[in-house]
Amino acid sequence: MRRLTASVDVVVENFKVGDLARYGLDYAAVAAVNPRVVYVSITGFGQTGPRAKEPGYDGALQALSGVMAMTGEEGRPPVKLPVAFIDVLTGLHAAAGALAALRRVAETGEGAHLDVSLFDVALASAVNQAQGVLLTGQAPRRLGSAHPSIVPYQSFEASDGALVLAVGNDAQFGRLCGVLGVPELAADERFATNAARVAHRDEVVARIAGLVAGWRRDELVAACGAAGVPATPVLTLPESFADPQAAARGAVVSGTGRDGTSVPMVASPLWFARRPDGTDLGLLPPEGEVPAPPRLGEHSLEVLTRDAGLTEEEARRLVEDGEVVAS
Repeated sequence: MRRLTASVDVVVENFKVGDLARYGLDYAAVAAVNPRVVYVSITGFGQTGPRAKEPGYDGALQALSGVMAMTGEEGRPPVKLPVAFIDVLTGLHAAAGALAALRRVAETGEGAHLDVSLFDVALASAVNQAQGVLLTGQAPRRLGSAHPSIVPYQSFEASDGALVLAVGNDAQFGRLCGVLGVPELAADERFATNAARVAHRDEVVARIAGLVAGWRRDELVAACGAAGVPATPVLTLPESFADPQAAARGAVVSGTGRDGTSVPMVASPLWFARRPDGTDLGLLPPEGEVPAPPRLGEHSLEVLTRDAGLTEEEARRLVEDGEVVAS
């Protein structure tokens, strides 16, 4: 590992604070022989502070960062998001930080140690909710699918399924009232402006919910679309993959594993890129040729011999001794 870190551009580690110093693989040791290295440490709480030594997991951080307390329905227990979004966003922050640091290396020749924590990312990713707390000191309410400062902006139950109405301004609210057959609702001073609707949230949501319940979902979505009111059906994940838009964007791609098995995968959202003349950059791999995830140890011998400078015999000895997994 020390041989590898002496020559690489980026090191990413996810050990508890201080653990890698025992092996001479902490930032100070690596930077001493590779001063241009971008060293990214990802931990639960960062390298400093009273919680620095604690392990961090997405579910625990959803609880500690306030995310769980504001997720779910009012009057019911807090809810954890079903996707480990703090883990995902931390990875994205780390990647963006590493790319920025590499740009700095190119300009200054100086590397950097990036201290990225799940806790910091969770707080930063609370965006408008976090800023609202800082300005008012008030904890966000659990509002289910509703928006804290825009009404109506949430899911409603039609007669045969749920849909989301995302009414972003007063003009859209007026058009929604027209679709629902109650134009007078938009003229009511309690509901005429978004600020008024937020102040009378329960009343206006109850009125809209009662009206929506009399519609079939897809018919209401179509009527809203024709009127310029943002409305979308609430789909399951399989239904989302089956949506024509997913097909048009190539959301599902496939590759072939080393054993010849076809592997379906979600496409990268960064493959859509064009040159100044409008031609495609060609980032999307041909169908069936998307690199499949490697199996555990698939590239071990290659990395040890090509990048770490070991002979093939030395590399195979590490495998035979159980120090390295290779497949």
